[in-house]
Amino acid sequence: MSNQKKRIFQIEAFQNRVVVDPKYAEKTWKILEHAIHEIYNHNASGLSFEELYRNAYNMVLHKFGEKLYSGLVTTMTAHLKEISKSIEAAQGNLFLEELNRKWNDHNKALQMIRDILMYMDRTYIPDTHKTPVHELGLNLWRDNIIHSGKIQSRLLSTLLELVHRERTGEVIDRGLMRNIVKMLMDLGSSVYQEDFEKPFLEVSAEFYRGESQKFIECYDCGDYLKKAEIRLNEEIERVTHYLDAKSEGKITNVVEKEMIANHMMRLVHMENSGLVNMLLNDKHGDLGRMYNLSRRVPNGLAMIRDVMTSHLRETGKQLVTDAESLKDPVEYVQRLLDEKEKYDGIISLAFSNDKTFQNALNSSFEYFINLNSRSPEFISLFVDDKLRKGLKGVSEEDVEIILDKVMMIFRYLQEKDVFEKYYKQHLAKRLLSGKTVSDDAERSLIVNLKTACGYQYTSKLEGMFTDMKTSQDTTQGFCSSHPELTDGPTLVVQVLTTGSWPTQPSITCHLPFEMSALCEKFRSYYLGTHTGRRLSWQTNMGTADIKAIFGKGQKHELNVSTYQMCVLMLFNNADRLCYKEIEQGTAIPASHLKRCLQSMACVKGKNVLRKEPMSKDIGEDDSFFVNEKFASKFYKVKVGTVVAQKESEPEKQETRQRVEEDRKPQIEAAIVRIMKSRKVLDHNNIIAEVTKQLQSRFLANPTEIKKRIESLIEREFLERDNSDRKMYRYLA
Repeated sequence: MSNQKKRIFQIEAFQNRVVVDPKYAEKTWKILEHAIHEIYNHNASGLSFEELYRNAYNMVLHKFGEKLYSGLVTTMTAHLKEISKSIEAAQGNLFLEELNRKWNDHNKALQMIRDILMYMDRTYIPDTHKTPVHELGLNLWRDNIIHSGKIQSRLLSTLLELVHRERTGEVIDRGLMRNIVKMLMDLGSSVYQEDFEKPFLEVSAEFYRGESQKFIECYDCGDYLKKAEIRLNEEIERVTHYLDAKSEGKITNVVEKEMIANHMMRLVHMENSGLVNMLLNDKHGDLGRMYNLSRRVPNGLAMIRDVMTSHLRETGKQLVTDAESLKDPVEYVQRLLDEKEKYDGIISLAFSNDKTFQNALNSSFEYFINLNSRSPEFISLFVDDKLRKGLKGVSEEDVEIILDKVMMIFRYLQEKDVFEKYYKQHLAKRLLSGKTVSDDAERSLIVNLKTACGYQYTSKLEGMFTDMKTSQDTTQGFCSSHPELTDGPTLVVQVLTTGSWPTQPSITCHLPFEMSALCEKFRSYYLGTHTGRRLSWQTNMGTADIKAIFGKGQKHELNVSTYQMCVLMLFNNADRLCYKEIEQGTAIPASHLKRCLQSMACVKGKNVLRKEPMSKDIGEDDSFFVNEKFASKFYKVKVGTVVAQKESEPEKQETRQRVEEDRKPQIEAAIVRIMKSRKVLDHNNIIAEVTKQLQSRFLANPTEIKKRIESLIEREFLERDNSDRKMYRYLA
């Protein structure tokens, strides 16, 4: 421990008080005031800013901050009043230039003054909550210059006049405009808004109101939209060049309201140039312009969408009910595809692939395609035509494009099961006659159908292809096991699984002895290699190649149907046969026999037979003989069969009845699936659930669903709730 004593220090006040010169504040302020005058008079180069800063510093230090601040306000105000007179005196175009020059001078002066009074700015002003020097300078400029009685109104009218002149095509000094507008913005957002923006928007609304009225009387819809688009872009550009960025939304709203929203209804429905005219004439540019402008106004797109939907439904309805187009199914579907492609193009190129427009397009197509109950049949006939002959020489990519387009139309069908019925019939004919253009195209379409409707939808169609492949192997096996048949007629058999192929009534006919014996050998071979199966010959579906010698030794190979072969083979043993004899000798049903004879005796270039009397129709008293004068430049001649007339009304009813019968088990299965998972459900919810489950195949009829529920109750799959008759319970 230290033994030193603690020393105690005492600081005493000065013995003599420091006395400040009473005139110090006045003298110092005079120096500073003179400096401010010199700055405003552009004589600042001779000033010592360091000395001036120290003087201002000392004044604040010696508690003369108030004198310094009030003196500054008085001095600056006096100078600004002089500046105001100078600006007021400027004539014409010099007014804005003078205002801009004085504003720049004031800003430079203000910067120097703030540097001199920096200490006051940092200490005195925050302590006394007064306005900082720079802000004070702006406020004084606002009050003494901008809000001066003679300048305020003149400034506004000058600015608005310049904008108007620019709108009417004159060139103005945008740099000067930008400086003046920036000055208003620097003075505060309220100054810019109250002194310029609000009147600017009001005048603009009036200008565009008058201009739009003049334009709409003079121009068609397309030209009017171009004018509106140009005006809108001009205003956006104007904001970019010399207005506050926040003004863009406000001025574009004015243009949109006055030029678009107020005339929207008239523009869309304008005669000979409105939306419908643009759609009819594929005016993608005008449509795109209408879309882009309409999206800027409330409910604009909804109006366009509604008009487009209404027009599309009307034209689509005319298309599917047009008697002329119904005569040619291929042309009917092609027109649908063309219409779809047209509107897909419009939505893609003009409507920015807008999903709401795409949905409107889809709903419209679904609406009018299903107005015609024959649409499923016609689409199947279109596919049949393309896969038979229409796609010959077309590249694989183009085939895929066509099939994809067909699938788009197919998806709109509510009765996809009706399409399946017809498609199965047409596919069967193509496969059995070997007339399909491409197996790959056939399989590609089936894959698309499976993707759209599920495995169950295409299982039988795929079974048909399997049968064709199996039949090739079976025929090869038959030929290998009977080598002795190589010298006689050859037989190619397609063995069709009953469930996979369209049901055909088994029509028997008397085959020639040579063929009948061959068929029996095949039957024995097939039933010997497969147990538990039955074969029934579908002679109405077969074809044959036979060699014929006509007069003068003219040889040809004729490609004919099985029925035609049976008829022609009769003429090996007779020169002339009457209709009754042919009917008795072949046992071919009358309707088929008449078409068969008609195709061989009445079709020019294919008339291997002649008939008496000569006429286009076959009568029961007609007689037939070989046309010895038959000639063709081809060795192989295909003798087609006159196509049966389109489905008769009874046949249509029968097809519809088969479809309805096929639907019953599907509806019942859906009801059971739903009730098994839900256990208890009310009537309306069952209807909704069943409809939803089956919509990929067909649109279930609520009345039919109700009948199926009753049937399931009878068979004790379901029961009604005792307290609520509209509630059903599942019985396990």
